[in-house]
Amino acid sequence: MIRFTTAGESHGQALLAILEGVPAGLPLRAAHVDADLRRRMMGHGRGARMKIEADQVEILSGVRAGETLGSPIALLIRNRDWEHWQDVMAVEPDPPKAAPRRRAVHRPRPGHADLVGALKYDRTDARDILERASARETAARVACGAVCRVLLACFDVEIGSHVIRIGDVEAPSPDGLPVPLNAVADASPVRCLDATAAGAMVAAIDAAKRDRDTLGGVVEVVVRGLPVGLGSHVSWDRKLDGRLAQALMSIPAVKGVAVGLGFGTAALRGSQVHDAIVQGVGPAAGGFLRTTNRAGGLEGGMTTGAPLVLRVAMKPISTLMRPLQTVDLATGKASKAQAERADVTAVPALGVIAEAMTALVLADAVTEKFGGDALADVRAGYEQYVTRLRARTKGSGDA
Repeated sequence: MIRFTTAGESHGQALLAILEGVPAGLPLRAAHVDADLRRRMMGHGRGARMKIEADQVEILSGVRAGETLGSPIALLIRNRDWEHWQDVMAVEPDPPKAAPRRRAVHRPRPGHADLVGALKYDRTDARDILERASARETAARVACGAVCRVLLACFDVEIGSHVIRIGDVEAPSPDGLPVPLNAVADASPVRCLDATAAGAMVAAIDAAKRDRDTLGGVVEVVVRGLPVGLGSHVSWDRKLDGRLAQALMSIPAVKGVAVGLGFGTAALRGSQVHDAIVQGVGPAAGGFLRTTNRAGGLEGGMTTGAPLVLRVAMKPISTLMRPLQTVDLATGKASKAQAERADVTAVPALGVIAEAMTALVLADAVTEKFGGDALADVRAGYEQYVTRLRARTKGSGDA
């Protein structure tokens, strides 16, 4: 079972991640992780924090001589901004009669975890909540996902994403997606494949910034090369679509996840939704193909062998430079919400984070299906499975 946990606050010393279940023998370098950390920092509309940080990973355990050991992998990402926040975020208690710590937050932001977290955990300073609730934590997730991406690449699985909407600007559906997808998407300042739409998105971001407002949007994650049969129909918690939805919904500010046509299926007839099955050659698909991919590569909680297509919707960031009304926790009086440093939009970065969470779920499904102690065992299980699929359809199709 591949699982992970993270620790750290936005302006603390560092972010830490512990990743368990990665098979032994996987070639791994810090550069594999750093590449995705850099991608997470990109995108028009990011805030000043991205000019301060230069995220790089330190691998503290679980790797020796360039290969994973099968033991937990510890990943550390230092916060360069810590030097400006040491007195605010220091772990030591304040001395008697000390002045209150700087940058206390008593005016919770609507839409953020500030107020509900302060009430739940009995805190008077919402900074105790917002530092952990910050999307800065997703850097640790991206680090873990990058390791899982390396594992999936051993089986020719490609994970990519692109932005299809920012604010009210929606990109037209492309005739086909480039291969590899990220090479083209990353060249855009907003990770959009359509140059005209990308220009309009940049303009919308600039307009929101002038208005001291924020924007949300939608990204599409596409995974190619998956074999048929990852996940399972037998129990609710083994269905792959449910596992993916939970992982993606856990990303800060994400409010919706769709597979394939998603919500669009509700307005259509069954004949317009389901994918006809034909015999044909496909990558580990058992000798069968779908004539369309409206299901987004999942049926009955399992992969079909077609590309996995997921859409993820992000709400506008809750920190506004023109704050909404709130109530001061210290005085109980009406006030304007706290204005913390933030992005105008983080939708381009959302794609990279969503890729990481998708990689974590899929790597878990791969090791669940094929075994996970050593990379050689996973390869052997995969090859045996593909051989069985080919034998099953011999004479009528080829996987």
